Amino acid sequence: MEEDGGGAESRRLNMYACACAGVASIISVIFGYDTGVMSGAMIFIKDDLKINDTQVQVLAGILNLCALVGSLCAGRTSDYFGRRYTIVLASIIFFLGSVLMGYGPTYSILMTGRCTAGIGVGFALMIAPVYSAEISSASSRGFLSSLPELCISIGILLGYISNFFFAKLTLKLGWRIMLGIAAVPSLALAFGILKMPESPRWLVMQGRLRDANNILLQVSNSKQEAEARFREIKASAGIDENCTDDIIKLPAPARGQGVWKELLLRPSPPVRWMLIAAIGIHFFEHATGIEAVVLYGPRIFRKAGITDKNKLLLATVGVGITKTSCICVALLFLDKVGRRKLLLTSVGGATVALAGLGLGLTVAEHTHGKPIWALVFSIVATYLYVAFFNLGLAPVTWVYSSEIFPSRLRAQGHSIGVAVNRMMNAVVSMSFISIYKAITIGGAFFMFAGVSVLAWLFFFFLLPETKGRTLEEMEEIFSRRRRRSGKDAKEIQTMTGRGALQMQDISVQRQ
Repeated sequence: MEEDGGGAESRRLNMYACACAGVASIISVIFGYDTGVMSGAMIFIKDDLKINDTQVQVLAGILNLCALVGSLCAGRTSDYFGRRYTIVLASIIFFLGSVLMGYGPTYSILMTGRCTAGIGVGFALMIAPVYSAEISSASSRGFLSSLPELCISIGILLGYISNFFFAKLTLKLGWRIMLGIAAVPSLALAFGILKMPESPRWLVMQGRLRDANNILLQVSNSKQEAEARFREIKASAGIDENCTDDIIKLPAPARGQGVWKELLLRPSPPVRWMLIAAIGIHFFEHATGIEAVVLYGPRIFRKAGITDKNKLLLATVGVGITKTSCICVALLFLDKVGRRKLLLTSVGGATVALAGLGLGLTVAEHTHGKPIWALVFSIVATYLYVAFFNLGLAPVTWVYSSEIFPSRLRAQGHSIGVAVNRMMNAVVSMSFISIYKAITIGGAFFMFAGVSVLAWLFFFFLLPETKGRTLEEMEEIFSRRRRRSGKDAKEIQTMTGRGALQMQDISVQRQ
């Protein structure tokens, strides 16, 4: 059932919860800035440090390989130290990486800074959506959980703008300021997040019931709503709903220990389905080619026919504006239209736009003189692709994977999805130049259009709607989805109520 706790009162956005999610999401602004600024900085880094295209690809993609490691470490870290201190750690790591990149006298030191920042990115991408999801009510979770994605878009736009203005400085100074300036907000966030409360669901996992209840009173619109949420969280953690103790001792599984076994070695049918859904949505977010546009936008526009550096950077600013404005629109509809409808509409539109971009670039590349109509068509198709992508797939990816797992599995389950996300980001970042040299740049985007068709089919058949449902109801949603697929009665019994416990007991006895 949907969380009400007071009807219309519970559906109103709690401003304190919104502020908490907003502060936590600042780390995503810093990551977005680094992504956006690197697209332009690479032009100047290549000239200054005299590196080749292979080194450029490695520089672009290495951040995401390191982020993969960071995201896997962040899941366990956040279960042990808490969501809030994990954000602090992410900020400090990113601060160190930004300082090294801003210094960057050689390619090796620049790479060291990029790798350090990548670990911080992995922490940030894992923890910001989880923290936002855990402090929000069901009626506003889509909006608050997608704030990190909005902040990434704002950061990318700021990076593009930074490229345009700092490009006017000297070659040696310009790109170093572009990269190093991100250290300032990183340090500020490390102190600012300490003023925010801890996740109430993490506190319950630690047995700190009184602290969790006090925070729920702050992030809920009424005492009745807070009490309803508190009861559901306790029930999900295996605690008696009527328990009034301030602090209790919970068994290891309830505190997030033994999670990897439950996720990967012996997952229940609903958890297995959740894991497939989380991995799939993160895989397709980048397999559909967004990083090629965000990171290599100047190269794409040059292939389309723009040659002036300032115009190239200005065209990428348009990408950033489109991305940010469409994310803002998506935020308004996530909790009204639903995740599934936005996702299918987004991927369908992106598929058409990618095919159009492939056509425009193919014509521009193989026609003498690069006709103006092909240039305009390519730019419009690029902006349409970015628009459709950010109307659904971009925000829904992070909301969906941060909300579907049970509390005891959420951090580390989401971290697996983030690791896949970063892996695909790295694959696209580090191979795009090689791919378009092998099959032409138009062919590369036709390939991404084909992957988008597969993504649409995956989302249509495998991702149920989660709008308006509490985090504690997710196992029920995925169990129902499995029942609809036509499993036999005995298997259905293993997924519901007492039947699940009975079948597990029988299985243990037989073993």
